[in-house]
Amino acid sequence: MKTFWIAAICLALTASPALADDYPARPISMVVPYAPGGSTDGLARIVATAMGKNLGQTVVVENLGGGGTMIGNQRVVRSEPDGYTITFGNMGSLAIAPSLFPKSNFDPRRDMVGVGLVATVPMVLSVSKASGITTLGQLLERLRAKPNSVNFGNAGSGSTSHIAAVNFLYVTHTQAMQVPYRGAGPAIADLMAGTVDAVIDQTVTMIPLHTSGRVRALAVASQSRLQQFPDVPTFAEAGVPAFDLSVWNGIAAPAGTPPAVVARLEKALNAALDDPEVRKSLDGLAALPPAADQRGSAAFQALIARDVPRFKKLIDEAGVTVN
Repeated sequence: MKTFWIAAICLALTASPALADDYPARPISMVVPYAPGGSTDGLARIVATAMGKNLGQTVVVENLGGGGTMIGNQRVVRSEPDGYTITFGNMGSLAIAPSLFPKSNFDPRRDMVGVGLVATVPMVLSVSKASGITTLGQLLERLRAKPNSVNFGNAGSGSTSHIAAVNFLYVTHTQAMQVPYRGAGPAIADLMAGTVDAVIDQTVTMIPLHTSGRVRALAVASQSRLQQFPDVPTFAEAGVPAFDLSVWNGIAAPAGTPPAVVARLEKALNAALDDPEVRKSLDGLAALPPAADQRGSAAFQALIARDVPRFKKLIDEAGVTVN
């Protein structure tokens, strides 16, 4: 019997590296907790393609919007922690959602393991052409003259576009109607149609929409004007220096995923971030890739741990609640 257990232990010890060496042996599902067409979805597709080349397997983007990102989050958390189901999330799904949906019992610090930061992206406040608003000053005048007369579309309760709008209204001491969607894509579609007046979202979606004339960007949350659309002032230039919000985006896996598998995913992500085509795509969207000391699993896990309480403070102070 003793010989049997010794043999079993030896087998287990030798099996783990073999499993890691075999990973990945089939396609990987990358869950984006938002509908197609938004900023996070766009970044995910750029990175998924590049990671797939390095991994030798297809990385399939799976959009699961709704529930304030909790539908997608729960899909990942409840999956087998084997590296075949991961999430491409952002500040909304991985730092804000836990405080807005406490009944979900979701805590990314416990339930997820970071793979790595992908990009940090400035937020842009844009309005529909139908609104007739052409400057941030005009928007503020309307908000102050008639509270709740302006509709802000967002990617869903707890999304970065939702919290960005909350933050903007909080620092400007104004009120507006929040209209949640199942992702940034549907919200922006209604912004172009004039159904909602304003959306605050990442440069990833707003740069092409502004430059093509489909919406009007009023201000960008960057230290200086962006070369990608130099006609758009910063929030400080436009009169609201207190609004300074950029969104981080990154990849995580379920807690319990073997360290060797996380390391393999981390390696593939680093290869993607070093890919000239990926760098070109990110630069065109004003998405800033992480510096060397911001890369990797440990750094991303620390970023999540820092921002969960940071956004809880904002949510509590602003009195944000969701149904």
